[in-house]
Amino acid sequence: MTTIINIAIDGPAGAGKSTVAKLVAEHLSYLYIDTGAMYRTLAYAAIQHKVDVQDGSALKALLDTITIQLINEEEGTKVFVNDQDVTTDIRTAEVNQYVPQVASHEAVRLEMVERQRKLAMEGNSILDGRDIGTHVLPDAKLKVFLTASVDVRAERRHEEQIKKGMPSNVEELKKEIAKRDELDSTRAVAPLRKASDAVELDTTSLSIADVVDAIIDLVKRPVL
Repeated sequence: MTTIINIAIDGPAGAGKSTVAKLVAEHLSYLYIDTGAMYRTLAYAAIQHKVDVQDGSALKALLDTITIQLINEEEGTKVFVNDQDVTTDIRTAEVNQYVPQVASHEAVRLEMVERQRKLAMEGNSILDGRDIGTHVLPDAKLKVFLTASVDVRAERRHEEQIKKGMPSNVEELKKEIAKRDELDSTRAVAPLRKASDAVELDTTSLSIADVVDAIIDLVKRPVL
């Protein structure tokens, strides 16, 4: 029986998790599972349906009515909610604002974790998020925790948004990222933290290619 290999990449907002995970997945021909996009999709649906993001029960009820699909394509991961393409819609500043609250509710996270684990069981995969190695896949074959300074993460997010034609302000992004760090690290359910057996990579002075190469080298270690 072939052993399924799961790789967990965790870290704070703007550390480069998604970009790196996509490239590593492409190199290894693994499935890339963008767990953050799943929470973003629920936040987007909550806005559309005027559901209070502070109301965990209402959010869970909404989640139970929607399907979230992640489809990997050459140009990136497409995200669908009930067959509607929301790939771009879930990346707006408004959605960014509500994601931490959406992700803080225990009932929501329990359901999301179940969905993420089912996806990971389908084959070799890479999942990125904030609690993959500690909560979603505690038995992942490789766990990586990416970090970077707030200033560098804000600059990266700024460049990313500018490239997409979205309005962006570096100073505001620094404030948002610092606030997100605090919310993610102090939430009661599955807070952001490095797993005890995770390999930490500080990406502040590293290029994306450097980080990708480092993770691929880790994957190639005999332990896997």
